[in-house]
Amino acid sequence: MKMIKLGHSGLEVSPICIGGMGFGDPATGYPSWSIGEEESRSVIKHAIEAGINFFDTANMYSQGNSEEIIGKAIKDFAKRENIVIATKLGAPMRAGPNSFGLSRKTIMTEIDQSLKRLGTDYIDLYQIHRADPFTPWEETLEALHDLVKMGKVRYLGASTMRTWQFAKALHIQKANGWTRFISMQHNYNLVAREEENEMIPLCADEGIQTIVYSPLSRGLLARPWGEGTMRTKAESGAAKYFEATAAADRKIVDNIGMIAEERGVSRAEISLSWLFRKPVVAAPIVGAIKTGHIDDAIKALAIKLTDAEVERLEDAYTPRIDVNVKNSDPEAIVKMAATVGKNIAVPIASK
Repeated sequence: MKMIKLGHSGLEVSPICIGGMGFGDPATGYPSWSIGEEESRSVIKHAIEAGINFFDTANMYSQGNSEEIIGKAIKDFAKRENIVIATKLGAPMRAGPNSFGLSRKTIMTEIDQSLKRLGTDYIDLYQIHRADPFTPWEETLEALHDLVKMGKVRYLGASTMRTWQFAKALHIQKANGWTRFISMQHNYNLVAREEENEMIPLCADEGIQTIVYSPLSRGLLARPWGEGTMRTKAESGAAKYFEATAAADRKIVDNIGMIAEERGVSRAEISLSWLFRKPVVAAPIVGAIKTGHIDDAIKALAIKLTDAEVERLEDAYTPRIDVNVKNSDPEAIVKMAATVGKNIAVPIASK
């Protein structure tokens, strides 16, 4: 598989990233639809043998079990120096104070915990899972820069925030000569295109590439309208973001099906090939829990959609509530922490 450079960096990654959210014992916590270690290892092994070197996870996935599984599998199936491990921090990980967010204390704690679980002495791409509205950007960004200088992290990335927040962070990094983010991980697919308004233009201007999570919208774009999966049933609350645009979404899903049938390929291949056309997109994060998911993504690399096909896929799109913005609001972050019983100190100014 031909490697690409990630943004304005020398980091070589495959144009397909394997998402680790589905790797882990479902009994350990979120997500409930994850697969166990044995099944996860077979998926990881299949990806490596196919030439994929890019793996994304987070400390919160199955409360660290995802990192443990990925770390062990990479040690068994590949040379560490050839693999790019990306993980994230910021979500609640334990009870009590300093349990989540992006303070210097939390960052220094979580990096060591992730390194231990992954069984490695450095992380290739360390990403902040959300902006932390309760910690000054300067504190967060200097601590991340220090991790790079310590050798514990090679590159920095960000995920899911408002465009103005990301622009502010980039400005602070540049002004202080600190290590800059080289990637933005965000929600972007044929039925979630709000990032085209501001975030994607900002990334293009700054030479930053995006890593797309939910490229198939939780499987919506990979099957006929109305067919659900174990994940969609487990995360039924997410459907509320799409209720207002269901009619438009159905047209898009139907058009994906028609083009897939005309070409004799899968719906997933068509949906992913649309993303591969976007120059700011470095790699979709394929949440593979079956080897077939990886095979579809690889096949999609060879599909070149025509302009007419792209127009058919995009024409029915109707804007919706921006999931990225919704998930980055301070209220949502506090609620996320509160649901797992964490004690949160909220600054007086934000109450």
